[in-house]
Amino acid sequence: MHPGDWHRIDDLDLFLSRAGAFLHAQPALHTVPLTVTEAIRTRGPHTYGDSAPVFGVLEREGEVRAAYFRTPPFRLYLTRLTPEEAYALAVHLAAVDHSLPGVTGEHATAAAFAEAWQQYTGATAGLHERQRLYRLGTLTIPGPVPEGRPRVVGERDRAQLVRWKDEFSVAVGGTADSRADEWADSRIAYGGITFWEDADGSPVSMAGATPMVAGQVRVAPVYTPSHLRGRGYAGAVTAEVSRAALASGADEVLLFTDLANPTSNALYQRIGYRAVADFAVYDFADGAGS
Repeated sequence: MHPGDWHRIDDLDLFLSRAGAFLHAQPALHTVPLTVTEAIRTRGPHTYGDSAPVFGVLEREGEVRAAYFRTPPFRLYLTRLTPEEAYALAVHLAAVDHSLPGVTGEHATAAAFAEAWQQYTGATAGLHERQRLYRLGTLTIPGPVPEGRPRVVGERDRAQLVRWKDEFSVAVGGTADSRADEWADSRIAYGGITFWEDADGSPVSMAGATPMVAGQVRVAPVYTPSHLRGRGYAGAVTAEVSRAALASGADEVLLFTDLANPTSNALYQRIGYRAVADFAVYDFADGAGS
């Protein structure tokens, strides 16, 4: 395995021409790169930040075997790698970018790259989060269903949606989203968020879904304000968004959970989601990788 087998690509169209078939071959495992590249393709290169995104492929014997992308300032995202491939990628990336804030990928891949990055750059890697990818099997509406109804958000909901996006970002350990306005506009444009309203018509929970790519839709985000939790709202709105995704023709409906939250993991399993793979998120600090 040689670092020269890895190739950085700065142009999205060129990346998709080389890696598209590879990503589409396993749409569930590649749901994040598929949906992120589709968002960049439709909304522009600065969809996720002020800096241009960076892509790369591992190619051997004329065939793409793996891929990566990064939308600065966010972490590097990897498809499945062997430890040898991860180390070669660390060498490849260190030659052009010592500012990686972290990495996300399937658990073994992320761990292998984090170890390689530490060894090669002197950075310190710390596990930030463990995630699980789920795929919907047989949809089951969790009972009892709370009073109220689902409603796809519209322009009149923009302020509420922006506020909840900020609250969600903070709730999952981040900060208020400086691009929440743009995010809300894009979701409203394609009907990508559903509110659950209580009997009085007040929004009490929300669930979103990505546009369909390669036959898959990913449910995200799911958020209920803290003072409204435990009343069945999240289960009801997630089930509704999942139902709508199936009705739209999706072959696979997916979602990620934080493994540190047993409540949400149990809820999604009651709805009919089944585990596909575990993922991990690592942060880098100090050394050359800080």
